[in-house]
Amino acid sequence: MKKRIGILTYRGENGFYEQGFLRRLVREGKLMGAEVFVFSPQDVNAASRMIKGFTPGADGWKSSWYAWPDIVIDRYRYYPIAKHKNYLPFRTKNLFRYANSRFANKFRVHQVLMQEEELQRWLPETRLYKRDVLADMLKRHGIVYVKPTNGSGGRSILRVERRGKVYLLRGRTKKQGRKYAVLPTLSALTAEIERWTKREKFGQEQFFLQQGLDLTLLPGRTVDARLLIQKDGSGKWRLTGVGMRLGPKQSSTSNLHGGGTALPAGRFLAYRFGVQEAERILCECRELALKTVEAIEKHFGSMMEFGFDLGIDANGRVWIIEINPKPGRDIFRKLGQWDRYLHAVRRPLEYALHLVSDERIASHTG
Repeated sequence: MKKRIGILTYRGENGFYEQGFLRRLVREGKLMGAEVFVFSPQDVNAASRMIKGFTPGADGWKSSWYAWPDIVIDRYRYYPIAKHKNYLPFRTKNLFRYANSRFANKFRVHQVLMQEEELQRWLPETRLYKRDVLADMLKRHGIVYVKPTNGSGGRSILRVERRGKVYLLRGRTKKQGRKYAVLPTLSALTAEIERWTKREKFGQEQFFLQQGLDLTLLPGRTVDARLLIQKDGSGKWRLTGVGMRLGPKQSSTSNLHGGGTALPAGRFLAYRFGVQEAERILCECRELALKTVEAIEKHFGSMMEFGFDLGIDANGRVWIIEINPKPGRDIFRKLGQWDRYLHAVRRPLEYALHLVSDERIASHTG
């Protein structure tokens, strides 16, 4: 009998988010001998234990009624706004067995990781936004990032730089618009930031401050690394791949959705730092990822995959910028690394099937 995997995600008036990836998941699951469908909280009838699930067809998505899934992969990207209000109550009901546990917002994750002494060297200073904290961090670091606790894709992030007697402010709105301003005083700067956060926040969302890093590894361009680590079909953590992201000129972020360009990690780092130093940096990135996911699971329970946004500064020091529990994997497709991209798509399915198999073996032997 086929194992049944449900993919939980948001479905609105315009259909599903990240439709291309979802189509690929359903297709690969079918090739692996599983029955895979996509659904949203409003599609679940808990009383009858039936779900209106969706699969891609030649003319778009078609719906059918499905029996209860053996396991669910949660791909719902939650924001604290009205249209997502049903997600958290739905998720906390634990109606299904999930392949990935719930995570936390970015600031809470930083607080948890700071409790782990061996991880502290990779964590930039991060504090909740306050005027006096902003002034103090700008004085010590020169550059500070203002970020939302639930943001993604480089949206709603401001880069603030103290340059001489003025402050430079650059960022990108949640609708991908550009922001640039030169402010003459600290009070003018804080007023502008507070107008920005009021417009950009979702609901009661908070903003935090993160130590700015010198990531201009090419003149005038921000460069960072995206590392994808996933559990495989035996339940072990595997590094799927690493790629570099080159931000557009005068951009505060390097995200691919915001116009960034993908670059091969080994080749770029060897060009910038030399072959030996590039190998050391990539080795440290792997060590960092494995130690971090171990710490995360200690605090949050069993997880499935993470995308790490890593900063590598001009001195070759590695930093954790952000950790995403529901990461994209387009960087490998853009690099033409099709084997890695296929691994990136298939591994969540392989891990989900592993969990179901383990459960069935236990039920027959227990």
